[in-house]
Amino acid sequence: MPTRIPPYLAPYLLAAKQHGDAFPTLLWATPATQAARFAALCRLCPMAGKSVLDVGCGRADLLDFLISRNQKPHHYVGIEAVPELADAADRKRHPDCIIVRADFIRDPLRLFVGADVVAFSGSLNTADPDTFYATLSRAYEAAAESLVFNFLCSSGLAAASYLTWHRRDDVLHFARSLSPNVKLLDDYLDGDCTIAVHHPPE
Repeated sequence: MPTRIPPYLAPYLLAAKQHGDAFPTLLWATPATQAARFAALCRLCPMAGKSVLDVGCGRADLLDFLISRNQKPHHYVGIEAVPELADAADRKRHPDCIIVRADFIRDPLRLFVGADVVAFSGSLNTADPDTFYATLSRAYEAAAESLVFNFLCSSGLAAASYLTWHRRDDVLHFARSLSPNVKLLDDYLDGDCTIAVHHPPE
């Protein structure tokens, strides 16, 4: 019996059938909006010299972004469940880079790779609220230093039926339940928000 495709993956797999590993399969509007989100991640949580886990890494475009801005991490692990995107990331052959083919929602233990920073850029936008919060909780546990993620915070950018948005204050309250050291940015794209949750110093 074939494995049922989970609803959070279905939009990506459908896009991959149509576009292969091209940009539209990432479900971003434009490369510019993708870059704006990457820049927000870096403003809140610098990654140069860190070990980074990029959850739902797509084609490892975040690593390309970091390298292009002289912010190369010491080590990079990307997790990706869409074969076409994982293959595209592998073909880049970046040094100190590992691409793991896995569904991080079905198999959350994959998040525990010993990374300093665990990052999500859009990879939870198709998850329902329970999955969104449960995955972030595990990701915070998995991060040695920081969890950083962006999310849709209004219906403006979440017009597609497969996208989920969350109220900014609700997500902020949740983040503060994990750690008192929380930072937020929402000045880069209307309808999008980025939060960094840092482990308190020992």
